[in-house]
Amino acid sequence: MQREMNRRLMHGKWIRFAQQLLAGFSCVITTFAISAPLPAGYPSDYPDIISAAKKEGKVIVYSVTHTAAVHPLINDFEALYPGVKVEYSDLDSAILYNRFVSENAAGTPSADVLWSSAMDLQVKLVNDGYAAAYASPEIPNLPSWAHYQNSAYGTTFEPLAIVYNKHQIAASEVPQTRAELIKLLKGNPKKFAGKVTTYDIEKSGVGFNYLTQDFHIGGNTIWDLVRAMGAANVKLQSSSGTMLERISSGDSLIGYNMIGSYAHARARKDPSIGYVYPRDYTQVLSRLMLITKNARNPNAARLWLDYILSKRGQTVLANQADLFALRSDVGGDNSAAGLTRQLGASLKPVQVGIGLLVYLDQAKRMEFMKTWQQAVKKP
Repeated sequence: MQREMNRRLMHGKWIRFAQQLLAGFSCVITTFAISAPLPAGYPSDYPDIISAAKKEGKVIVYSVTHTAAVHPLINDFEALYPGVKVEYSDLDSAILYNRFVSENAAGTPSADVLWSSAMDLQVKLVNDGYAAAYASPEIPNLPSWAHYQNSAYGTTFEPLAIVYNKHQIAASEVPQTRAELIKLLKGNPKKFAGKVTTYDIEKSGVGFNYLTQDFHIGGNTIWDLVRAMGAANVKLQSSSGTMLERISSGDSLIGYNMIGSYAHARARKDPSIGYVYPRDYTQVLSRLMLITKNARNPNAARLWLDYILSKRGQTVLANQADLFALRSDVGGDNSAAGLTRQLGASLKPVQVGIGLLVYLDQAKRMEFMKTWQQAVKKP
């Protein structure tokens, strides 16, 4: 009897010892995971942000970037930070802006992160007090033009392109500059009647931003091009995707100010799509990311921002998401470094800052719209 009691007592002690040992291993593993080496320049307390983000459990992102393109980034981020999910909504730029502002006015849950190529609207949100200030540890790795007030961050390096139907426009006809595009449209009025497409700047925030930046860079010359497109009965659209479909089908033969990364991705699988970057100048946009001031998951938002700006995130972005990397230490054709080798001084990146707000002034916007409507002959 006594022997059996002693045996059970020893057995209980071994179980408790094993439990304590396993708990210790778990603590060591957890500590190791949190204390894993951080990228150079990251603060020593960054593991606290990671831990807090895992408690939040998710980050809510409103974006204009197609969901299919972002899947590789989401998958890699969630693998890097298990337990932090990305809730991603793909919206048009104007809808994104209006939805976010309306939700904030109503006090309803909204996005933690806004990611949009409507650079002017993103900077406006910063200036209107909707963005949280966060000094990303990745700032030293970004071009000086690509961040603003520790609140708005450029994430991509994307040239705007002239896109054309390769089956309908011969290689010798392809315009290499805006002057050549004007000459092509004026010289072939029957061929291009109703066959030209570009953004409807009254419906597309990005389209408005691109054209105002054209005017900033090229001056009144841009109106000569808009008038030439208007004379050709230009078909106006609100997205690059729609324009690419029209050009692929032959409903349109040529498109202006289209997002180069989308054209590049489409051309790899669609033999009817060709594109060029204008030699007179190639406007370079960047999809701006900001963390919202009232974010319900602010730590997860910081993780997502830093990941997208990191070398790892930028490499995935360039090689799997068919976007163009901003960082100079990411190589390949889909990168700032690759495009600079190809296009050199003709590249004109858009400065992230208050200069983007000029044509959001109501009087200037109305004046610009009136000139555009007259040029495209829009009633």
